[in-house]
Amino acid sequence: MIPTARGAVRLASVYAPNGNPAPGEKYAYKLAFMDRLIRHARKLLAYEEPLALAGDFNVIAEPRDAAHPEQWEKDALFLPETRAKFRELLALGFVDALRASSDEAGLYTFWDYQAGAWQRNNGVRIDHFLLSPQAADQLAGIEIDKDMRGREKASDHVPLRIELRDA
Repeated sequence: MIPTARGAVRLASVYAPNGNPAPGEKYAYKLAFMDRLIRHARKLLAYEEPLALAGDFNVIAEPRDAAHPEQWEKDALFLPETRAKFRELLALGFVDALRASSDEAGLYTFWDYQAGAWQRNNGVRIDHFLLSPQAADQLAGIEIDKDMRGREKASDHVPLRIELRDA
């Protein structure tokens, strides 16, 4: 729990397996990991408190979350089974903080180091902030810090930041 002036927010950092190549052992592990995450998230939601699951889910949730979705059709990050598991997680009652704030396409959090992906804005959104209903009620804003990717020796991911208002 992270204490705040208004109480506390439970924050869980998520790093889900990539799952490639798919099909295969790594992809089976990814799906099993997502099943375990869904079970654990269900238990956390039972506390009925502000909760955020944040991090690299390695899931391109929708076609608009990729500059060129057709390039990802056979990738573990965008396979129908992967996206179905992500929707199953959301269906527990989570709110995708970014999509609660914007329906825009072209909002990416990852650009591969290869083939000039950053320079051509050939990105994907695989990092997510999922909020319990109690946290979603407090959502004041979300920001993708895209400028971080342009720095020297930058990560291929950029930070997401949310702001929660007092309850």
